Amino acid sequence: MQGKTALVTGAAGGIGEAVARALAAKGVRVAAVDRDAGRLRETVKSAVEEGLDVAAFPADVTLSSDVDELVAEIESTFGPLDFLVNAAGVLRLAEARALTDEEWATTFAVNTTGVFFVSRAVVNRMVPRQRGAIVTVASNAAGTARTEMSAYAASKAAATMFTKCLGLEVAKYGIRANLVAPGSTDTPMLTSMWQSSSSAQVSIDGNPDAYRVGIPLGKLARPQDVADAVVFLLSDQASHITMHDLTVDGGAALGV
Repeated sequence: MQGKTALVTGAAGGIGEAVARALAAKGVRVAAVDRDAGRLRETVKSAVEEGLDVAAFPADVTLSSDVDELVAEIESTFGPLDFLVNAAGVLRLAEARALTDEEWATTFAVNTTGVFFVSRAVVNRMVPRQRGAIVTVASNAAGTARTEMSAYAASKAAATMFTKCLGLEVAKYGIRANLVAPGSTDTPMLTSMWQSSSSAQVSIDGNPDAYRVGIPLGKLARPQDVADAVVFLLSDQASHITMHDLTVDGGAALGV
């Protein structure tokens, strides 16, 4: 991976930050993208101080014209993109019948449409070069029903199938498109769901009232666990893998 270039969305924190750092540690030049410009710059500053080749590119993945300009700017700065990681995501919790129009629209704008906009812009540049690898960070909720997570689960299911269809279409150009589906991961998104100091243990043990079976491995994932899976799927070690959905949830979805 030494000397290659990656675009990582949602890179200001959580899984996106872990992916950006993991790739940079492999010698990849990383264009870190997030709409939270202040937090992104702090994250990138810390990475650069550690000797990692990461640069901040604040942008909103829900705006098509901004995304096209973003990708052009990154390639002008860093050269051709070899990798794309769609890690930007939002979560809005509510029962399906109580979701507002804004909550539904925002969830899909980031988790699904953002994946489409960024993937389209990057892939259209990868196709003439006939190389590249993409990983979309989805969720085990894309295939497992969760209470109060209908918008999130539906948006991730849509992003999952979009990425697989994209992978089918661009395979003839030597471009691979895969997914990583995390479960409960120790990130701000997860902790925003917690209601007490015991919530972490509830995630591990399960919650029958919410039809959650818990995590068989008995621990939350770390962002680095997910990042390791992403790096593998981008690497030459996965050169014959495409349209695959790699679940990283400690068994929470029971292997489904």
